[in-house]
Amino acid sequence: MLRTQISLSQEDYDAAKAEAARLGISLAEFVRRAVRSALPADDSQPWMSYAGMVESGDPVSSLTIDEVVYGHER
Repeated sequence: MLRTQISLSQEDYDAAKAEAARLGISLAEFVRRAVRSALPADDSQPWMSYAGMVESGDPVSSLTIDEVVYGHER
């Protein structure tokens, strides 16, 4: 991983720090996610553009994937 330095206004820094805390992640991870979301999708893996689109709020939703995807169990 590379290390870089950025400059933020106090207002932006405070807002980013607060959002990172709300999400339970570090400020560095928050910035990495923000940068990643602003970048175009990787064309070599087109299916990745759908990653994270289904959010159920259920931490074990992978156990009921049919219900998440189709709205019912198969």
